[in-house]
Amino acid sequence: MKSDLILRLMTLAAGMAIAMPGVAHAQSLPYGDVAAPTAGGGDDAGSDMGDGEDGDSDNSVIAVPHGRRLSVTPYIEFQQVVTSELSPGNETLTWSTVAVGADASIRNRNAEGALALRYERRFGWGNNTRDTDAVTGIARASVGVVPGTLYLEGGAMAARVGVQNNGATSSGQAFGDNATQIYSAYVGPSIRTRGGDVEIEGHYRFGYSRVSSPLAVPLAPGQAAVNVFDEGTVHNALLHFGTRAGTILPIGVGIGAGWNREDSSNLDQRIDDKHLRGDVTLPLGPDLALVGGVGYEHVQVSQRDAVRDLLTGLPVIGTDGRYVTDTTQPRQIAFETEGLIWDAGVMWRPSRRTALEAHVGRRYGSTTYFGSFAYAPNSKTSFNVSVYDNVTGFGGLMNNTLANLPTQFQGQRNPLTGGLASCVAAVGSVGQGGSNCLNGALASVGSSTFRGRGVMASLTMGDDALSYGIAGGYERRKFIAAPGTVLASANGVLDENYWAAAYLTGRIDRNSSFGTNVWANWYQSGDVLAGDTASYGATASYYRSVTRNLTATAAVGVDGVDRELLQDFWSASALVGLRLSF
Repeated sequence: MKSDLILRLMTLAAGMAIAMPGVAHAQSLPYGDVAAPTAGGGDDAGSDMGDGEDGDSDNSVIAVPHGRRLSVTPYIEFQQVVTSELSPGNETLTWSTVAVGADASIRNRNAEGALALRYERRFGWGNNTRDTDAVTGIARASVGVVPGTLYLEGGAMAARVGVQNNGATSSGQAFGDNATQIYSAYVGPSIRTRGGDVEIEGHYRFGYSRVSSPLAVPLAPGQAAVNVFDEGTVHNALLHFGTRAGTILPIGVGIGAGWNREDSSNLDQRIDDKHLRGDVTLPLGPDLALVGGVGYEHVQVSQRDAVRDLLTGLPVIGTDGRYVTDTTQPRQIAFETEGLIWDAGVMWRPSRRTALEAHVGRRYGSTTYFGSFAYAPNSKTSFNVSVYDNVTGFGGLMNNTLANLPTQFQGQRNPLTGGLASCVAAVGSVGQGGSNCLNGALASVGSSTFRGRGVMASLTMGDDALSYGIAGGYERRKFIAAPGTVLASANGVLDENYWAAAYLTGRIDRNSSFGTNVWANWYQSGDVLAGDTASYGATASYYRSVTRNLTATAAVGVDGVDRELLQDFWSASALVGLRLSF
């Protein structure tokens, strides 16, 4: 039943990406510019490019050409894959793969959206390989219910990753025993209108996320099982009223309220965050202003304990490998703060293609920093930097990051796994999208609530002849857990993740193209029993047009995971295949 629900949500969001009329989702900041509230620093965690499944070739690129109102390309693909284990063993496995999918985009006066969806079935050869399947994809769209005023927005993604002993993910083991599916989707209305000189903006988003349990997670001796996220929901609402400088007063003023509620099925964890805030904008020039605000916020993080064995007192673990929640006991407070919040910063927007915002303030009971910089001089170039700080869980982070993706993007797939890159390249102006990646959200699938801080940067350039991208980032997660519960030992523990990635794709001649991709992730766990992991990978691919609709593919790659407390795992793969597009 859960799987059916997930697939229905994914299908709904995918359909939205193809069919909905609307406008682009604007890049934004947490409580809002007084004239136009935004979301991003404190409530919406951004991330930028780089992951083990960044793509390779023009033939695997989801393109969003300017001037084309609707583009839909369904396809069917046949592949033969061989993988050889380099360490710690030397086993060689072979699969035959059949995949169906579609790449689509829509862009007109009332519609913007993009979609890449793929279902893949692998048929194993021999007794040591089993049949597996995977759903991967990403979608983002906006519909103008009342054009210029009321929009319906949505997004969805599906990814397949391997789960390591410390909860970190790696794309290179996407079909092993520790492979798992991740799903996330959100939908909701947004409004932008005015009443006289007062501008009104707001949104409501409902989100759902789920992580299926891997068959096996490798564990170090004496290490407790990883409490992998199961499923959860998010309600996020914001309403803001503001006036621009020079309309009623020489300065811009505004007031807004917001609510964020996240529930996770793991130990019934909950985040309840409400705030009320006033804002001021002081213009220093036509494109430069000082911004700031002050308000009140109440944040509460709570959870329940696990069921305890009556004889041993140890927590009970269910058949899915997760702690069994004790619903007979009252909810326990893990973190709570209430009182004054504030921030001050600068806003610089010299054109529709350049935007800078930087803030410092106080939130969650301590100093906070957040901001963003976006530069898109033309449709072929995009540069993004994001700094964020928020209290969230895995589901909330996934939904917020999806909401920050642009509605027009280019994405690529890993030629060996078929997985869609967790990063996309925004197409068009800065106003057409915010942060471009799911990297920070996908770094770990642990269930615990945390305060996440990070910075990411990405640069993408190119056209049909040649394109490249390079990116990197850092994220720190400080976990939050109630004393006296099974997660108490994780309270205050810090996990850190560093990542970097680059790709280069281009055309060789009229009928052939190539792609290369490299990536690395370093995950440092604050749990000494879990240890650190580092994952690396590289792929190279060649594409040849046989006929107008038939493309031949050849690809090779290597990937591996270095683990501090367990044996390292490395493998090399090769692939040949055919894709028929319709």
